[in-house]
Amino acid sequence: MKYDVIIIGAGPAGLFSALSLESKRVLIIEKNKNAGKKLMISGAGQCNYTNRCELSEFLSRYGSKGRLLKNALYNFTNIDTIEFFEKKGLKSMVRDDGKVFPITLDASDILKVLLKGVKENGVEIIYDEAAIKAEYDSLKEMFTVRTNKSTYAGARLIVSAGGMSYPLTGSTGDGYLLAQGFGHEIVKPSESLTPVYVRDYGFKDLSGVSFEDIKVSQWRDGRKIKEFTGDFLFTHVNISGPVILNNSRYFEKGDILKINFTSCSNNEEFRVFLDELISGSGGSSVVSVLKRLNLPKRLIEKIMEIGNIDGEIKCSQLHKEERRKLWELLSAHPFIVERLGGFNVAMVTKGGVVADEINFKTMESKLQPNLYFAGEVIDYDGDTGGYNIQRSEER
Repeated sequence: MKYDVIIIGAGPAGLFSALSLESKRVLIIEKNKNAGKKLMISGAGQCNYTNRCELSEFLSRYGSKGRLLKNALYNFTNIDTIEFFEKKGLKSMVRDDGKVFPITLDASDILKVLLKGVKENGVEIIYDEAAIKAEYDSLKEMFTVRTNKSTYAGARLIVSAGGMSYPLTGSTGDGYLLAQGFGHEIVKPSESLTPVYVRDYGFKDLSGVSFEDIKVSQWRDGRKIKEFTGDFLFTHVNISGPVILNNSRYFEKGDILKINFTSCSNNEEFRVFLDELISGSGGSSVVSVLKRLNLPKRLIEKIMEIGNIDGEIKCSQLHKEERRKLWELLSAHPFIVERLGGFNVAMVTKGGVVADEINFKTMESKLQPNLYFAGEVIDYDGDTGGYNIQRSEER
């Protein structure tokens, strides 16, 4: 049988693509035994499927690649996504931070709506078959897709096979090989939206302690290259939280991340504040004065331990070098990046099909007519908060 469109991958990108192809003979080829395997674990199974923020902010959530998404996002906005599910009977819940979930907080309900929609469109889905190779016959004007079990022909081909994050869900980079077969260049895939392992991590006993809206500066070769603001979290093995996850796409081994745990806007402002605080509290113990900073007790204790400072001594007894240590460890605490969390824990993939080789108004390949790409297989990734599932809905 010849199809109008063949779609490789039954994740959200593939399913949304199929939904937009009414009155077409469509085939989806899925390597897993079920559709939406990665979707089912998104948002810890609750499925944060978009964000309610303004479109201008939405575009800023994809690093330097947001401009490419403008046409696709304005063609099918985050509001369109919410209304799509609500028209299908699945109401939404919007959190204060703009994250949007199904009212049931169950990812399977999102998947059910998508699968019901493609079924109503008459889409055929073949499971448990992996696409191995795709070719185009210019004489027949037809794509041929060979799987591990059979061969299929279609006039158009959409590659939406995902990236490499969470490989247990079937995301193993198959789409990159298919794209390369048509001459597309692949930006080396790497982890994104991942926690960061740092050298000599000594904060295991602070696991679960979090901080809101703190500043993190990124240093490389002795030079500050970026600065971020957001929520930060200590885990038992690494550093995490949105400010780390969202910017992990920029981090490399050997980078130094300097964390400002204080409420001061920069470490110089905190230095002046700390000097005045200590100088005006000569008879008080150091630890009692530091408690006035409204920082977690366990953090203060850890800083004193790392700086080898006796918290019970009076502020008047604190040496200049000890003041400098406190200033640095509290407002510019250095963490040396050892490695990123790896594809097993990374939420999305950075890298993939070179974006400049795709027409983002249509998502069609600039190298091969009638070949299209959708979702994580393309080289752009979004922040945590519903931005990556929304980007899978390019039409």
